[in-house]
Amino acid sequence: MTASCSTSELRERLINCFDQLDAQRRQSLLDFAEFLAQRTEAVGVEVPSKPMEPIAISRPAQETVIAAIRRLAETYPMIDRSLVFSDTSALMTEHVMQGRPASEVIDELEALFSRLYQEFTAQSS
Repeated sequence: MTASCSTSELRERLINCFDQLDAQRRQSLLDFAEFLAQRTEAVGVEVPSKPMEPIAISRPAQETVIAAIRRLAETYPMIDRSLVFSDTSALMTEHVMQGRPASEVIDELEALFSRLYQEFTAQSS
């Protein structure tokens, strides 16, 4: 947040930007905002042990990038989210800001999670 703008001023600016976008870009902005909001994890919550094998969750025919990130995080709960944050943020930004197709971004996300899982299993052996 900038020092010169209050929360209400920032909210108003965001709403004004939102109102100027077409439906597809509005959805992308909402997806990105939800992605950023997810970054904050609960503190002090006891986390159950993580499985060592991926959980089979099939990819839906129509999926948003945010939904794919959620699905992959559930599929690969053993992967530390801090390891994927930078790459997922960069891919999400390419999707939202540069209009990169969701299917391409999701393909890359799946490859990223798969690669990190392979590294995880190699380290666990």
